[in-house]
Amino acid sequence: MKEYGVIKVRLFPEAAPKAVENFVTHARDGYYDGVSFHRVIEDFMIQGGDPEGTGMGGESIWGKDFETEVSPGLLPIYGALCMARTSDPNSNGSQFFIVQEKETCDRETILQYIKYYGLMDDVTDLAMETFEKVGGAFHLSGGYTVFGQVYEGMEVVDSIAGVDTDEQNKPLSPIRIEKMEVKEYAAES
Repeated sequence: MKEYGVIKVRLFPEAAPKAVENFVTHARDGYYDGVSFHRVIEDFMIQGGDPEGTGMGGESIWGKDFETEVSPGLLPIYGALCMARTSDPNSNGSQFFIVQEKETCDRETILQYIKYYGLMDDVTDLAMETFEKVGGAFHLSGGYTVFGQVYEGMEVVDSIAGVDTDEQNKPLSPIRIEKMEVKEYAAES
């Protein structure tokens, strides 16, 4: 991130193959280089991936939108990388967001969300425990593709989330992705 630092994300192709293929291909092709985070809401998320910077642009590598991929073990916890979309669940293109919400809630509240969103049989205990510990935007569960997780650089995400924005949540000064690189993930010991 130009002037902010590096954000490293582990991707989950086994859980969201289309989202990962789309994101990786765009990254390797330089599609995201120079693109801004056009929507920033502190204590919620930072959103980018629109080459126009308006929130209305961008497209998938296939030239058309693709469907949301929901995986029971992946919830929109703090640091989750998710596909952004319109109210249509089949409208994923190039835009993405990183969850910056840290608020946690108790297991009973989580279970209420799970029941409300029809995820009762899908969400694992580990996913719930993780949400209880780190927080996140649980109200987005089941409706957005979670396809990665920040494992280094959340202080950069937090810094970006704290910038001044206008009434449409657009940063007053552009926050640009200088260069996006794809590398093999290696768990640090």
